Amino acid sequence: MNIQVIRETFTSKSTIGKMYIGGRFFCYTLEDVDRDKNKDGDLNDAGEQKVYGETAIPKGTYKVIINMSNRFKVLMPLIQNVPGFEGIRIHNGNKSADTLGCILVGESKGIDFIGNSKMAFAKLMDILTKSKTPITIEIK
Repeated sequence: MNIQVIRETFTSKSTIGKMYIGGRFFCYTLEDVDRDKNKDGDLNDAGEQKVYGETAIPKGTYKVIINMSNRFKVLMPLIQNVPGFEGIRIHNGNKSADTLGCILVGESKGIDFIGNSKMAFAKLMDILTKSKTPITIEIK
């Protein structure tokens, strides 16, 4: 199963995008600030310094597993092998203060905000836990 996140709106506080599953729109996403100024998929260039808990993960394709979150004490998607990041999850939340680098999901969007996040996350988990194939996420 392939999840695709297409980042669309960039502000000084957050990055808003759209999540697609199987090529179909699923929900909106909210991430921290995209600091990859030249859009080359890394944070290694001048002016692209990672700020802990305030930086969106680099563009790319990553493996996703479902496992127990030590922080939230529930099963959640974990995005694996993100260069320079650890513990990156997909979960519910409404604003960039809720992310710490993770990808939040929601059914509505505003400026630096997504809404109905718990509902979107529950629907996402239902789909992912039923997947019979490996899960990947592509960030664009």
